[in-house]
Amino acid sequence: MTDKPKFEVIDRRKMKAEEEQQGQRAPEPPEPGAGPRLVVNESRAETAPEPPPAQTTSEQEFEGALPPAPTVQESKEQKAAYEASAERVEDLLRAQNPGLGKQPPVGFEHLVQQFYLSGMIQMGAGTQEGQRPRVDIVGARNTIDLLGILAEKTRGNLTDQEERMLQSVLFELRMAFLELTSMINVQSVAPPPPAKP
Repeated sequence: MTDKPKFEVIDRRKMKAEEEQQGQRAPEPPEPGAGPRLVVNESRAETAPEPPPAQTTSEQEFEGALPPAPTVQESKEQKAAYEASAERVEDLLRAQNPGLGKQPPVGFEHLVQQFYLSGMIQMGAGTQEGQRPRVDIVGARNTIDLLGILAEKTRGNLTDQEERMLQSVLFELRMAFLELTSMINVQSVAPPPPAKP
């Protein structure tokens, strides 16, 4: 096995390319076989499409902060490398656990379940008996809102089963949130304990 990494780092940060264009010293070219290299892909940055005029100022600022999207070829290469790496990890897991078998592909239902579990844990579910639940009410609200955005953005593109699952999970999370916040409101209205003399 060699100690030299066999990968290349591509810097897509907008600031890096701008710094180099403003006359700051460019990095020295690496010695052959010296490990990872920084590659700035300036030709793509010049051909980035302009944002449509209908965008609000905040959307334009957000889009201006984004790096240029990868090319189709870069995306294909990256996906192929990811899948090969994931397959190697799965092979390692099966070697350690021979009865494990091939894992099913991840689908939309897994995404919805992940949001559901995150939201419930953030609201204190899964706390072991005898322990005080740890509640992240703001995190739970954000998780529920993200799931609501997912429902809005996928409307009309889901199967009936996926739509039912998504709406059921949203309903359950929102009900749990309402119960939790009503308990918080009741506790916050209680009078403070009397001061000790």
